[in-house]
Amino acid sequence: MRGAIPINLSSDPFRRDRPIILLGWAGGAALSGLFLYLAAMAWIQRSEATDTREALQNAQRQLSAMNAEQARFDGELRLPANAQSIEHSLFYNQLLLRKGISWTGIFNDLEKVLPHNVRLISVRPQVNSTNQIILDMVVGSQSPEPVVDMVMRLEGSARFGATTVSSWLPPTQSEPLFRYRVTSNYAPAL
Repeated sequence: MRGAIPINLSSDPFRRDRPIILLGWAGGAALSGLFLYLAAMAWIQRSEATDTREALQNAQRQLSAMNAEQARFDGELRLPANAQSIEHSLFYNQLLLRKGISWTGIFNDLEKVLPHNVRLISVRPQVNSTNQIILDMVVGSQSPEPVVDMVMRLEGSARFGATTVSSWLPPTQSEPLFRYRVTSNYAPAL
């Protein structure tokens, strides 16, 4: 007997397609699950967007009502009969704000930043139009270097802000110190 000859009598040759078909079904099922997840997330986000739009519309209605009320109040304040009351109110508010500045606090904060060889000659706190406290100071020292050090310390401090030296005077026979006019923003501890 001679060796067997392999002959395939079927019209299509035999192939191992089962793993490919199973992978195709698994991929289709995964894609279907992903589609359902994305559709659910889109539906949830759509309902959240509707809630957000309603909240925004409510906030806009409240804002327009407040703006109308503010305009009504401003109209009443602009009446000539109320002008004197407004002036008194502004004066008293400024007075209260100035009285709220603590001299002890100012001197304690300045003591922490002034070098030992700088003398504080005068200090005048002022309140500007944006309700910030500005210290207008005159300081003296025997040389300019300590004043430069003081300005750097003021600008680096948490209580003081932008600092400028607006003018200076050299020593005279009656005043042996260099005199500097220094302006600095001041934010007292609350």
